[in-house]
Amino acid sequence: MTLEQKAGLMVHGTLPVSGAGYDDTALRPLITDRKITTFITRLAAAPDVLATANNAVQELAERQPLGIPVVISTDPRNGFSVTDGQTVSRVGTTAMPDAIGLGAAGDPQLTRHLSDIVRQEYRAVGITMGLSPQADIATEPRWTRINGTFGSDPQAVKKQVNAYVEGMQAGDDGLSTRSVATVTKHWVGYGAQANGYDSYYYYGRYAVFPGGDFKDHIIPFTGAFDAGTAGIMPTYSILKDLVYRGHAVPQVGAGFNSYLLKDLLRGQYDFDGVIVSDWGITGDCPQECLDNRPPASFIGPWGAAMPWGVENLSVLQRFALSINAGVDQIGGSDEPSYVVGAVNAGLISRSRVDQAARRILEQKFRLGLFENPYSDPRAAAALAGNDRFQAVGDQAQAESLTLLTNKAGLLPVRGTKTTKVYAYGVAATAVQDRGLTLVTDPADADLAIVRLADPRGGSDLTGLDYTGNEADYRALQTAVTAGVPTVAVPKLDRPLILTNVVDRADAVLANYGVSDEVLLETIFGRRQPGGRLPFELPSSPRAVAAQKADVPDDSARPLFPHGYGLTYRKHH
Repeated sequence: MTLEQKAGLMVHGTLPVSGAGYDDTALRPLITDRKITTFITRLAAAPDVLATANNAVQELAERQPLGIPVVISTDPRNGFSVTDGQTVSRVGTTAMPDAIGLGAAGDPQLTRHLSDIVRQEYRAVGITMGLSPQADIATEPRWTRINGTFGSDPQAVKKQVNAYVEGMQAGDDGLSTRSVATVTKHWVGYGAQANGYDSYYYYGRYAVFPGGDFKDHIIPFTGAFDAGTAGIMPTYSILKDLVYRGHAVPQVGAGFNSYLLKDLLRGQYDFDGVIVSDWGITGDCPQECLDNRPPASFIGPWGAAMPWGVENLSVLQRFALSINAGVDQIGGSDEPSYVVGAVNAGLISRSRVDQAARRILEQKFRLGLFENPYSDPRAAAALAGNDRFQAVGDQAQAESLTLLTNKAGLLPVRGTKTTKVYAYGVAATAVQDRGLTLVTDPADADLAIVRLADPRGGSDLTGLDYTGNEADYRALQTAVTAGVPTVAVPKLDRPLILTNVVDRADAVLANYGVSDEVLLETIFGRRQPGGRLPFELPSSPRAVAAQKADVPDDSARPLFPHGYGLTYRKHH
């Protein structure tokens, strides 16, 4: 192989989306000229359409001199949350709770079953790499990526991560022609973000460890190692002033951090798979980017750039530093020329390039892509989201639902007296399909059901409490004031402060991604809520501000403890 061909292996580009497919004009030079053979797809399209589009990518790759097949990766696309750069909207795939809901269901066998379904759906459309699972632990309640984690208990999360990787890779003995390669993320400590800020932004570049609890953040990753995870993605974060086992951890993002990648990950934990950097770490972050904060997107005129701790280096120098620190593939880059340039400048050795290229090629072989990289669009349409799969997804949704309060045994609603329902955030058709009458005035209702979203409060959008100004909270208050029995259904993307929900609603049924149908089936007793809180729920913003970012479940006098949940059969 030429240096250019090896360099093409070492970047992870993005398939350019155009309408219901890919933009061939933009894609062609990436494969033919730049020799790129790994891409993320963000195309949200029906399974047969996605399979057809991915086949076209493989056809183009197969016509190149070495015919190296493309590994196509994706962020999660089976849940209920859609966040730019983190998840893809669900089209035709099996609906299941977000990862945090699997933490609430608390059954690793169920997680394995679900991730096996995801594996089959991905392979059916030609996706062979999942940029998941998140092995981060939810220790800083304000952090906005908690819904991608399995919760706050390191040992419980370890079991969930292990099960997820086994389901996706079709076993625990490495990749096969049935596997989807997992890239477990974000090594390591991302859950301990200072003030809950996110390290997509410069102002959120630090994870902090005031409780001295860094070791707990490593534990879940060992579950991924035990299952043979194919890949690891380092966090963007700088682990602020961390000293671990006598080592002062370098004050650069993990993608540039030879101690975290070489000494710890490769050395102590013997990881020999592919290290894929998170997206944009080699990009330039000008002053406008440094000043940028939410609600503005982290993507701006400068593109996406998270070169934390090495802002003053050139792109070429960042490539060299990252690859020498242990990264095999630069995520989100379509510029392999920087790898070539760094080798020619003597900044990266050819043997290091060979090592990375070999790891990446070996995965393509193990996945069976050299034999057959194509998928059958008709088979994909028949498989994805089929009734058998969706029955498991629905079961998981119900098993994750967490009953927090149930005054006077309101739930499950039984008998024939409840005919008129006020529903906020629930589709009218779902209510009517149950033979119920939908009313617009809560005063006319026998029952009110109000979904509540994460309030994302305050100027930095990390606030966990309802101020009373949110439209969904106002709907709750209107129903309560009308005196109608009211079920509040908060979505726990994070450990929300429900103090002023619990004191008003007659029942609080928390969810982590649930369809209207499964929600109503549970409220009306056809299903049982089976979830237990995967993190504690704090009682006040003051308690949240006082807890330590790196320590699980340590807020003073929580409203509900970790593991809390009622059942319909008996209270406990």
